[in-house]
Formats: sequence, C-alpha cells, structure tokens
Amino acid sequence: MLWSFLAVLFSGWLYVDATYRGPQWQRWLFKPITLLLLVGWAWQVPMLKLIDYLIIAGLLVTLIGDVMLLLPLPRQQMFYAISAFFLAYLLYTMRFIADMAITFYWPISLTLFIIGTVTISIIWNRLEMLRWPICTLIGMTLVMTWVAAERYFFLPNSENFTLIVGSSLLLLANIIWFISQYRYHFGADSAVVSVCYFAGHFMIVRSLWF
Repeated sequence: MLWSFLAVLFSGWLYVDATYRGPQWQRWLFKPITLLLLVGWAWQVPMLKLIDYLIIAGLLVTLIGDVMLLLPLPRQQMFYAISAFFLAYLLYTMRFIADMAITFYWPISLTLFIIGTVTISIIWNRLEMLRWPICTLIGMTLVMTWVAAERYFFLPNSENFTLIVGSSLLLLANIIWFISQYRYHFGADSAVVSVCYFAGHFMIVRSLWF
C-alpha cells in the first residue's frame, strides 16, 4: 500500500509540475498514469464493498474523458469529455448516497445554489453550443458536493470529511476551469485546476481506506 501511495503522489506531482512549467507531453503522459495509479491504489483496499467499485468506475470514466480532450476532434471532444465527467461524478454521488439517509440542511443547499448560480452567470454568454452540457456538469458537481456535505454534517467522521474535501476540490477545479476558459484567463489557471483535480480524486479514493 505504501509504495502505491507514494507512486500516486509522485506521478501526481509530475503531472501538476508539467501543467505549470511543461513540457506538454509530460502532462499528457502523467495525467492518465496518475489516474491509473489511483485505480490501482483503490483496488488494494483490503475490504472493498461492492458499492465501492462505483468509485473505481468513476476513475476509469474520468480517464476516458481526459483521453477525449486529447483527441483532435473540434467540438465533439469537449462534449464527449463533459459527458464522461458527468457520468464519473454521478457514479461518485451514487456511492456517497448508498449508505446514508437523505436529509436536507438548507444552509448547505443555499450556499451551493449561490455558488452554482454565480458561476453559470459569469460564463453563460460565452458557452454557445456547450451551454447546456457545461451547466449540467456544474449541476452534477454541485449535487455530488451537496451529498458529501450532508454526509459530513450528520456523521462527522474521517471518511466523510475526506469525501467533502475531495468533492469540494473537484467543484473548485471545474469552476476555475470553465471561468478561465470562457471568461477570465490568468497565468497559473491550468496549474491550479490540475492541483484541485488531482487532489479531489485523491481524497475520494483515500476515503476507501477508512
């Protein structure tokens, strides 16, 4: 387990470093390698329940989405990648909700609703053909984060804390990604998105070890 953990961290660091400083081929190489190492790390969990395989499936679907972004398809690549990410977050959400009672704590819902509304309003006029796919992905990410937050609010243990941190980081990665691509671009945006993206998936997989 220790070597798998270290391999995930080292590969993730190389991926984030390549995103910030280059070269481009190193980022393309280590992003899928990092996801595959995360899958391998999750597979080593001693007492995996059947429902836990939804997280592994989510990682594999995420890998497919990342590959789609690398293919030379003009408009379809973004649509297919967004669809894959949507499915991955849906699988994560199904895992989060599987062993919890549905509750409704309105401050969490209101906060996430405001975050989603503000994000969509910032990029709405720039989305064009991808308006609804992107908004749907943002909505799915908000639902995933809401479920994770509800879990932690009613059962504040280490596993649920890890889930809410991972989900929040993935939400932040998507928000920065879309805003930087469609509205306000800043120098280190790709590196920040990469850090949140890797750390988010890492924390979700880490929850399996509790």
